[in-house]
Amino acid sequence: MFKFRLLASVVALGITAGCASNGEVPSADLAASKVTTIGVNSYLWRAALDTLSFAPMAQVDSNGGVLVTDWYSNPRAPSERVKFTASILDQDLRADALRVAASRQVNQNGQWVEAPVAAATVQKIEEIILTRARDLRRTAVGG
Repeated sequence: MFKFRLLASVVALGITAGCASNGEVPSADLAASKVTTIGVNSYLWRAALDTLSFAPMAQVDSNGGVLVTDWYSNPRAPSERVKFTASILDQDLRADALRVAASRQVNQNGQWVEAPVAAATVQKIEEIILTRARDLRRTAVGG
């Protein structure tokens, strides 16, 4: 346990000492953002999984960075359903490394019919994923 604490202290000192005053991203921070055994940013991936976990998953491809939910109906609105696709496009934790798409259908006379999705819905899901990813990163690098 003592060795672990010592290692954690050394790593924390290394991160602090590596902070550059010229605006460069510290190398320890860059390394932390890319710690992954999958093909995309692990923080964005985990955050997307967490955020979309309310719906069953239809496709999960960690190497390609694609999550596709199955259709989900909110119990309070059973005549409407949504489906989300989250694509993680890069190994870096950046806002433009995430793209979310949504489909919506409404039930009309027993048939599911395509319906428009409010742009704010997709933007909100993206914001939630990005915020969660940043929180995960902050926790992982100790601050």
